[in-house]
Amino acid sequence: MFKGLGNITNLLKQAQEMGGKMQAANTELRGRRVVGAAGGGMVEVEANGLGEVLNVRIDEQLVAQGDREMLEDLLPAAINQALAKAKEMHVEAMKSMTGDMNLPGLDAALAQFTGTQPGPEDATPENSG
Repeated sequence: MFKGLGNITNLLKQAQEMGGKMQAANTELRGRRVVGAAGGGMVEVEANGLGEVLNVRIDEQLVAQGDREMLEDLLPAAINQALAKAKEMHVEAMKSMTGDMNLPGLDAALAQFTGTQPGPEDATPENSG
């Protein structure tokens, strides 16, 4: 009758450990930086591993030209590049954190999060064929 309690206790322990690992990963990601650039580096956007934009740098010549339309094109491109890099960094952190756990479908879920396709090594019965 109480046989299943061991499994529940083990699951709760794993959940607590995972929560601690998530907090540590978020702290690390908050301190890591990525840069997205557009227009040959005329616009650069710095973000952290959590996807928070921290800094925007616009080349003085671009500002001096007063080309608003070009700025409106380059800023989103640089921001999107920085955020894509941040997402990839986040996914890699999650993979390393869950590396010792056998979680079917994890790679496919992370690939969906980043908008990429899982590789053949990521195939699971639910996402193959």
